[in-house]
Parts: sequence; structure tokens; C-alpha cells
Amino acid sequence: MKIKAWGALVRASVMDFLQFRLSMFVMLLGNIIYLIVIYNLWKAIYASVDNAVINGMSFNDTMIYLVLASAQFTFMEAYLVWYMGRSIQSGKIVLELLKPVSYAQYLLFSQEGGNIVPFVVTFIPTFIIVQIITKGAIHMGVNLLFYLAAALLGMLINFAVDFLVGTICLYTESTWGVNIMKEVVVLFLSGATVPLAFFPETLRKIAMFLPFHSIYNTPLTFLTKGATLGIGESFLMLAEQALWLVVLLIAGKIFWTVSERVITVNGG
Repeated sequence: MKIKAWGALVRASVMDFLQFRLSMFVMLLGNIIYLIVIYNLWKAIYASVDNAVINGMSFNDTMIYLVLASAQFTFMEAYLVWYMGRSIQSGKIVLELLKPVSYAQYLLFSQEGGNIVPFVVTFIPTFIIVQIITKGAIHMGVNLLFYLAAALLGMLINFAVDFLVGTICLYTESTWGVNIMKEVVVLFLSGATVPLAFFPETLRKIAMFLPFHSIYNTPLTFLTKGATLGIGESFLMLAEQALWLVVLLIAGKIFWTVSERVITVNGG
């Protein structure tokens, strides 16, 4: 019964996403502008030093990483905190709590399900274009399967983080400041904006100790360094992601169970 409900939520999410084609166009346009900016920024950075390789990454390596990170963002981010905040403020959350699945499951399949579309129409074409332009710089092997598994786990970890942060809105009844802070922290410490290889040693160790690197850096490592990763190391990276996912889901469930008692309806 639940599987049918999950499937219905995913289908509705995909259809809802497809209804707003202009938003996809705007997102793609914004992504192109962002890539132009970071291309010129990193070109200037590499031009300012004598070495062609910085922290083990050439200019091409850095651009491949950042282009793929930008494309991955399109299907990784579901803006869940904004959605939870609006539901709490409008009172819509009361109706959502009455659905035959738990609130977390409802959010997962109704909000994250639509990310199938940007993965197909944005990430895959970007991957193919990068592979053509770089003449096969990305290793094509079992690392691609590891990437898919790592990307799925990364998306679920991102969902778990968003659910934890979104639950805070039950107390603040506001999302803007909380979500902006979350976005800055997650995107920076996950390696989405700057590869972790460029972090100072101490900061990089801190970032690798936290769960955020599992969202972007781990999946992208399978693409950018797939030829050098062993099977054992690859499974170990997936195991670390799975461990963080379990920890965050348990923390989110406990926090939600305690926090839902304070729900107040301000609208509706």
C-alpha cells in the first residue's frame, strides 16, 4: 500500500515539476551564468601562480569538478526548508500530517521525486558535453555505478539535513535566515562551491569529519578520480555515506517527534 502511495507522490512531483517549464529554463540560464563566472574566476587564479597544478588539481580538473557540481545541484536541491516553512506558516502542514504516510516520507517522495527530471535533462547532458569537450577525461567504468549510488545517498543525506533544519521552523515560524545559513554552510563544507582540495589542511579535516562532504564531494570523487579508486575504497566511501544517512535520519525522527507537539496553525 505504501509503495503505491510513494509511487503516486513521485508521479505527482514529476508532473508538478514539468508544469513549470519556465523555471527549468531560468535555472539553466542561471547555471550558465554561474559557470561563466567561475570559469573566469578560476582562470584568473591559475594565471596568478606559476604552477599548472594547485593542490593536486589542474585548471581542467577544477573546472570539470565545478561544472559537474553545478549540474548536480540541479537535482540535489529540493528547497525543502522553504516548503516546510510555508506549510507551517499557512497551516497546510495540518492536512499533510493526515496523509496515510509519515510526514518525512511524504516530503521525501513529493519533493525529492521531481528531481528525476533535472537529473535527466540537466546533469546527463552536462556530463556528456564535459566528456566530449575533455576528450574522455572522466573515467568510464564501474565508478559510474558507484557515482549513481553515491549521488542517491548524497541526495538522501541532503534531505535529512533539510528535514532537521526545516523542523526548526516549528519554533521560529520563519525560514529565511535559517535556510540561508544552512545553504551557505552546506554548499561550502560539501565542496560544492570550492573543491575541498583547496581548503586549508585544518579546515579540510573538519569538513571531512562532518556529513556535508558526503553530499557533493563524495559522489564527484567517483567521477573525477574514478580511475584511481579501488573497489575497497569505493565501498568504504559508500559505507560512510550510509552511516551518516542513518545517523541523520534517526536524529531527524527524534527531533520531529519532540517538536511536532509545538505545532500551531497561523493560517489555513
